[in-house]
Amino acid sequence: MRILITNDDGYDAKGIQTLVEMMKPLGEITVISPKKHQSGMSMAVNLGRSPVSVRKIKEEPGVSWWYLDGTPSSCVKFGIDNIFPPARPDLVLSGINHGGNFGTAYCYSGTIGAAAEGALAGIPSVAVSLDAFGSDLDFSAVKALFPNILGNILAAGQIPYGTIFNVNFPNLPLRDIKGVRLAKQSILRWVNEFIPFDRNLFRRLASENFGILAPELPEAEEGEEQFMMAGDIVNDSAADPLADINLLKQGYITITCHQLLSHDMAETKRLKDFGVETDF
Repeated sequence: MRILITNDDGYDAKGIQTLVEMMKPLGEITVISPKKHQSGMSMAVNLGRSPVSVRKIKEEPGVSWWYLDGTPSSCVKFGIDNIFPPARPDLVLSGINHGGNFGTAYCYSGTIGAAAEGALAGIPSVAVSLDAFGSDLDFSAVKALFPNILGNILAAGQIPYGTIFNVNFPNLPLRDIKGVRLAKQSILRWVNEFIPFDRNLFRRLASENFGILAPELPEAEEGEEQFMMAGDIVNDSAADPLADINLLKQGYITITCHQLLSHDMAETKRLKDFGVETDF
């Protein structure tokens, strides 16, 4: 099996290193990962406004490592178009993300965006995340359980075009994880999302959450005010027993199946029945 592995935390993150190690027995691995941290990029791609730099970092038995100075989705595109030909990947894996990707985080996640890029190309694609932040997380439960979860997903039969499998692990020791559950995407809202910019707080959060040093930050120009993302999460699915965030809190690994083709046929039918269609 030819496996393309990427992430949004950068090629030197502990999560992707762990994912590569656990996948080595399954086949030939090509890692192409962002050079720098790329959280929140969803399926953004690097357009033709500037060159995109790529470098082969190292070659190990069964694993080749590359970085690309671009988005996670661009990494997958480049791998499919420029590294694998004349072959194609049999599987795209994105992760292990430092931080959960449940609920409406699906809309923003670079980890899931990379898996969506694989699904767009018709390749089975799985994103995997651990619901904790930090540079030195304990991925031992993921390492113990994810290979079997992945095997079950792939063995279950033909995967429909555009399907993205989103796997989230609770931040628990292996002994405390209750099982695996298929889940619904929970409805989450962020409120109070922007707060006045605090340079020291920004640097601390970058270090604690992502394990990176914040770059030199520009001073506000005359007449500007500076803000930063923060915010609180409101769970509008709190009463839903199948919502991914609720199952994670109960100690379950969740699998949420997303579909890249987002047309809403029920709404299309409702508008058609109402008489929106017409001829001129």
